Amino acid sequence: MKNIVIINGNPNSESFNFALAEAYKQGAKTTNASIEEINIRELQFNPNLEFGYQKRTELEPDLLDAIDKIKKADHLVWVFPMWWYGYPAIMKGFIDRTFLPGITFDFKEGKALPEKLLKGKTARIIITSDTPKWYDSLFMKSPAINQFKKGTLQFCGINPVKVTYLSVVKNATISQRKKWLEEITILGKQLK
Repeated sequence: MKNIVIINGNPNSESFNFALAEAYKQGAKTTNASIEEINIRELQFNPNLEFGYQKRTELEPDLLDAIDKIKKADHLVWVFPMWWYGYPAIMKGFIDRTFLPGITFDFKEGKALPEKLLKGKTARIIITSDTPKWYDSLFMKSPAINQFKKGTLQFCGINPVKVTYLSVVKNATISQRKKWLEEITILGKQLK
């Protein structure tokens, strides 16, 4: 049985991201997978990594629970909007506070690169944007995707990391949104 964790990084519960996360969940429910959810907006935690890595800030119960879900997962599904070519501040704070040395990676003396503690896991990024994909890729070089895919998930050993980029959301018709929801439901059924 595959353990799936759907992590929603949008702070607005009325956003299209919540509909996408629900579509993935409904698709995954048709399988024998175990499904957990983390809606970052619902967690009680300080998003500020106050002391960097010099001193560990005590982890709040919601973060301990989220870390446990991430560690048990076989496949992580991240749903979030691209804002200013990055992701929402609350999601950045969540990553800063949970993707820590000894939890998702570990520094090794004499080694330039850390040990990847999340090896064996896979991920799907579902990112929504009002920037056309061609512009994000060609002119901006996909900073949000590169930062999160390479700089966070793959850095910690998660591989492969597949990306679904949905745009332009603000001008999308009802039929376009329905089509996207159907595509995400299929990904859920395939556990991809």
